[in-house]
Amino acid sequence: MPNPKLLNNGEHLPVKAVLFDFFDTLVLIEGGENFYIPSLRSLHKFLIKNGVNTSFEDFRQAYFEVRDRLYAETAENLEEPHFNIRISETLKKLGYNFSASNKIVVGATEAFSEEFMRYVRLDAETPKVLQSLHGKYKLGIVSNFAIPECLRKLLEKFNLKEFFDAIIISGEINKRKPSPEIFKKALEALQVKSSEAIFVGDTLNIDVKGAKNIGIKAILIERGRENFTPDMPKTFTQKQLEENTLPKPDKIIKNLRELLPTLENH
Repeated sequence: MPNPKLLNNGEHLPVKAVLFDFFDTLVLIEGGENFYIPSLRSLHKFLIKNGVNTSFEDFRQAYFEVRDRLYAETAENLEEPHFNIRISETLKKLGYNFSASNKIVVGATEAFSEEFMRYVRLDAETPKVLQSLHGKYKLGIVSNFAIPECLRKLLEKFNLKEFFDAIIISGEINKRKPSPEIFKKALEALQVKSSEAIFVGDTLNIDVKGAKNIGIKAILIERGRENFTPDMPKTFTQKQLEENTLPKPDKIIKNLRELLPTLENH
């Protein structure tokens, strides 16, 4: 078991587990939200090939209406409907009655994912950091993402899956950070207490707030990039920033490289 470690607040903790956010923590999304319209176009192209007769502009308008309504609801209940539900409800607005499990809906989500993944790259420091931590700590991912299958494909693509003892994705459990439920799922999977875990993420209002609310120490990675969740409207992020008092992280790092000395006696 690792020796007790010291964070910058002077408190010694027997750290047993390190939890990570995924996007803009372990992997980076190039170009901010530049992926969005190309990904929607790919999704729309798939629908056209499968008998959905609607223009891209009509689809786009209906999609964003549905997405923003769902996230307005999410702001209240911190639930995470799977992306398939978003597509199903968009198509219903356009006169097509496809369930979320319909193969056309599932295929459309996959088409969106394949294009989105072209914009995701691995942080160069991620493999080295995970290799250093693996075996010393239990490692987990706690991520907000409505397409969990896509995140798991990215783990395979970048050869990261082997490092993690628990992978908790909001779209699989219908709860998203900063909800305590998603963090509790990770702690239960790793069989550690909140006081024995540290969370590393890139947002104050989602990552740091959620972790600290249940007693997990939080390390903020400040990359100097605009923070956002890949499929979440900026208005939702801004609303959270305005309405919530932002917590103070236990430590701020500028890159993953700085995580290793932070976890050692410091």
